[in-house]
Amino acid sequence: MVNNFYIYCVDRDFGPFFLKFCTYFPYNAKLCLNGHEWLKRQLKHRGIGFEALDNGLLSCADPKRAQTLSNALSAEKIDALLRKWLRRLPHPYSPADRKAGYRYQISILQAEFSLTQVLDRPAAGRLFFEEIIRENLDIGRPSQVQLIFARRVNTRTPGRFRTRVITEGVIPSLHVDYKSSRIKQYFKLNCALRTETTINNTRDFGIGKRLKNLPALREVGFQANRRLLDVQTIAHDCFIGQQAYEQVVHPIECDGQRASALRFDDRRVQALFSALVMFSPHLNGFCHRQLREHLAQLLGLDPATYPPGRMTYDLRRLRLHGLIRRIPGTHRYHLTAQGLRVALFFTRTHARLLRPKLADIFDPAPRFTTPLRKAFDRVDQEIKRCCLQLNLAA
Repeated sequence: MVNNFYIYCVDRDFGPFFLKFCTYFPYNAKLCLNGHEWLKRQLKHRGIGFEALDNGLLSCADPKRAQTLSNALSAEKIDALLRKWLRRLPHPYSPADRKAGYRYQISILQAEFSLTQVLDRPAAGRLFFEEIIRENLDIGRPSQVQLIFARRVNTRTPGRFRTRVITEGVIPSLHVDYKSSRIKQYFKLNCALRTETTINNTRDFGIGKRLKNLPALREVGFQANRRLLDVQTIAHDCFIGQQAYEQVVHPIECDGQRASALRFDDRRVQALFSALVMFSPHLNGFCHRQLREHLAQLLGLDPATYPPGRMTYDLRRLRLHGLIRRIPGTHRYHLTAQGLRVALFFTRTHARLLRPKLADIFDPAPRFTTPLRKAFDRVDQEIKRCCLQLNLAA
């Protein structure tokens, strides 16, 4: 016996969708459609260029118009889609049934509201999202989840309140549950941060199930997405540190001029930053010759033989990276506020953290054992023990 049958359709305005009909009374039916497909069709009809993303848009020639069109998807348009195709497709209600008043009315079984934020630097975005997950593992607790959904949670509130981190391959996703609904956040196709609220029971929010309640449900879903991002913003520094670091250690182009990177592990760069720190208290700045003398000594070279052209190259790098500024009307320079912070942080981190701690780890015969060395030795021993167990088991 056939209990259900599906009809897959492609509509001019809505794109692909399907209808599922039950073959026994009361002949329930299910309509499943995707609002993103509707938006893509509207953009195409109006000649607005866009680049499609799986279940979203990667880019659009007119983003404001696209948002206006997206907001125009209404309960009336969805209902009109159903009526249009019920007139064309076979379904359980005969013409006599329809004449007697038997009609399908749409209720909302499940609704998903998403926010897709495409990033111009996906690699940094991936690191940012993984940091967000670590900082928000408690987001599913009742005290936190009520901030996201703007609903009071007490001991009588049904459902489980939890945070789950699910990893598929190398892609992690953050899941937050509230009653029958949930928010899912993940890094979509390695280029966009996707936040989506899925509502499986409209009564979780005191809203009826009829399609006419879609505007109220839409407000709940999109506000939940925004509140989650707001909570995460409060708990995180928006990755400013990563941006500042990459601005220094990567090549840069400023006003059509290209400057090479100032790499953290470059001995000459470390010496250059150390020399800059020496000149930071000087009110009248420093000149080419003064910086060259200090830099040569830090590199163990004779200042008289250090090439002036190499120093000119370094001054240009520092200037284009925004770390020094020429004093108007002179050939002298002074450190910018950003330059002083970068020089201090790079030199102190290298001298006081990186070199001594690496010595603790790699010294084959240490005179005394530090806590860091003990920790690494324990990890090393545990890895060896696990490998030995696997070999024995095989």
